[in-house]
Amino acid sequence: MVKKIGTKLVNGAHDLVFKAVHKRCLIYNVCWEDPRIDRRILNLDDDSRVVVLTSAGCNTLDYLLDSPAEIHAVDVNPRQNALLHLKLALIERGDFADLFNLFGNGSHQAFRKIYRAARHSLPAYAQAFWDEKIDYFDNTSRKKSFYYYGTSGAVAWILSRYLLSADRKLRSRLLDLLDARTLAEQRDIYQQIESVLWGRFTSWLVKQPMTMAMLGVPRPQIRLINTQYPGGMVGYVSAKLRHVLTEVLIHDNYFWRVYLTGSYTPDCCPNYLKPENFEQLHANVGRVRTHNATVSHFLKEHPGAYSHFVLLDHQDWLAWHKPDALREEWELILANSQPGSKIMLRSASPELNFLPEWVKSTVRFFPELTTALHPQDRVGTYGSLHLAEVL
Repeated sequence: MVKKIGTKLVNGAHDLVFKAVHKRCLIYNVCWEDPRIDRRILNLDDDSRVVVLTSAGCNTLDYLLDSPAEIHAVDVNPRQNALLHLKLALIERGDFADLFNLFGNGSHQAFRKIYRAARHSLPAYAQAFWDEKIDYFDNTSRKKSFYYYGTSGAVAWILSRYLLSADRKLRSRLLDLLDARTLAEQRDIYQQIESVLWGRFTSWLVKQPMTMAMLGVPRPQIRLINTQYPGGMVGYVSAKLRHVLTEVLIHDNYFWRVYLTGSYTPDCCPNYLKPENFEQLHANVGRVRTHNATVSHFLKEHPGAYSHFVLLDHQDWLAWHKPDALREEWELILANSQPGSKIMLRSASPELNFLPEWVKSTVRFFPELTTALHPQDRVGTYGSLHLAEVL
């Protein structure tokens, strides 16, 4: 009985923190999905009408390089769209150096001046957010980088400071790992540091409900991981990390680099931060529209025949927490699709076993494609990747 009460209290506390985080905070300062995989699956072209969950907006900008007719970036958290709007405003302004300093280096000594020049291009809610938070880019602050702000950035800052200061040898080998050029090098280095990397502190941190809430991981997803993977959350994260650091080339893995070092490099960064792509982004910037809404609310307000839906992993949460909302979302997706429309989603589960049978009967999946591509994902933290095509 005492154990049940304790579990109930912990779960309740996690739900309260999770709701508070999503209502009040910027959660994602980088996208945590690999757009290189996405674009191979989606095959966007100039006729594509895309609906994507915004997250940090990095992948919206990556998709923009394929010149789709329009991209609708949808997020229930307006701070995520405020972040995308700042990137769009800097691209529209036309100064690549300023864009890279802010979002490549994570800071700029003239960040206030740059913001003042771009502010007029932002909608009112984004102006209000950045008027208060533009100091995230202050290189004289304690954290020194935008990438250590927001709730996911705060977790990255705590963990990176610990790893880079707890053991001098570990710090050196972690930085060596980021610069490795072959899988053999990566495996050798990781074998040397794995036991230290997964010490008492990191294992404790990963198991904390507060940590998962700050990373945007809802309790249903934690429960899914704890029941389906040996070792629970620690076993899941350690296995995923081992795979991505030993089986996927790291030299262009900007996802893990930015959270460890607080910045990208010109050779290891998202495509929107590469100078050769800037002109095309500048030409296409008007094709992005943002919506502070759920996917269902967006589709009710903006019905149409959309060709692509990028749902990230949010249906894990809907399946456990709001099954009626999951059903409604799929009804609206299918009502606003056409034969051949593509729907891409990820899950913490190794299998997509929460979709209603009536949904499965209206789409075709491509496991031979997604199963082959999923292990190449540079993020490496999801259990599975799925592509459905409307029949």
